[in-house]
Amino acid sequence: MPRKLPPHCERFHDRHGKLRVYFRRGKGARSALPAEIGSPEFDAAYKAALLGEASPKASSDHREQSGTIGALIVSYLASAKYAGLRQTTKTGYRRRLEILRVKHGHRTLAGMTRAGILDKILGPYRDRQGEALSILKILRVLIRHAIEMDWLKSDPSLGIKRPKTKEIYSWTEDDIAQFERSWPTGTKQRLAFALILYTGQRRSDAYRMKWSDIHGRAISVVQQKTSAKLIIPLHPALLAELAHNERLHETILATMAGQGFTVGGFSQFMRDAIAAAGLPLSCRPHGLRKAAGRRLAEAGCSAHMIMSVLGHKTLAEAERYTRAADQKRLAEAAFKQIEQSERAKNSQTSPGEFGEIASKANEFNIEGLVMALPRGLEPLFSP
Repeated sequence: MPRKLPPHCERFHDRHGKLRVYFRRGKGARSALPAEIGSPEFDAAYKAALLGEASPKASSDHREQSGTIGALIVSYLASAKYAGLRQTTKTGYRRRLEILRVKHGHRTLAGMTRAGILDKILGPYRDRQGEALSILKILRVLIRHAIEMDWLKSDPSLGIKRPKTKEIYSWTEDDIAQFERSWPTGTKQRLAFALILYTGQRRSDAYRMKWSDIHGRAISVVQQKTSAKLIIPLHPALLAELAHNERLHETILATMAGQGFTVGGFSQFMRDAIAAAGLPLSCRPHGLRKAAGRRLAEAGCSAHMIMSVLGHKTLAEAERYTRAADQKRLAEAAFKQIEQSERAKNSQTSPGEFGEIASKANEFNIEGLVMALPRGLEPLFSP
């Protein structure tokens, strides 16, 4: 007796007698599912279809895929580990998994080597290091799953260094001032800008902030990426922006239609606002978060203080800001010391004249000479 079909599924035999199974919600488009109902491959594809995601195409003969990267992807998508991920994480994973499936799904796990990964999988991204890093990360997720499933005995990616990506640009004070001139207090663009800059949170957290999250002069945040629970004091500049904006929706930021933003919609809204302000493409919303960290460090905040605001999990992340601020302070102190040293030299006369002054010390006001010297050198010339 054939297994019962889950909701929104249909099956039939084509003109060649082959069993076909499709997913279709209402009058929407059909998407093919693996014919083996109840298999891990079917479950993964069915879940993806319910979520409106593209599902990896499985061959009608699953034995042909056994031991391949394609089969590993199907297995991972059906795993409890994948099911437990946040929806935003799943969306990002699915995009990268689909790239691997389409380009490398036919490759066998047994033939996967460090050299092969570098050449065949990462090689095409030599000029796109950000994409190379994303592919390497998801490949390592799959490799860990394969080891847990006993499909691999060791990690063939060991020894592969993470591709170096460009550091996200941190907004300068000039950039910040230019945006503020373009978008005055009371505009939605200025409010969105202030929410990121003065809380130090990611755009994925800023667009979800609610009026009900505000308690007195602080706002509660549960970070989407890390699940960290933070209470951030409200900066006076942010308080001013909040006071000049109407409550059109439960979220602080709302669209022109009075609805909450999606993360994609908010990203586009910010990109448009930045472009309209005449700022370069390097000025991204995340760069405001980095500017917040820079400001904290330059104000003398410790790495632990910065962690408490930005929600970093490790000291290493926060120390990047303090190292940069410390370097700047030390460099400024070094040049001040050079200037003091040069002033000290210039305030003295030439060696010949100095000998004359020393021989006629009683004829000069030594105390006046001492007063003209930089502070810290006076004891050397005290009468």
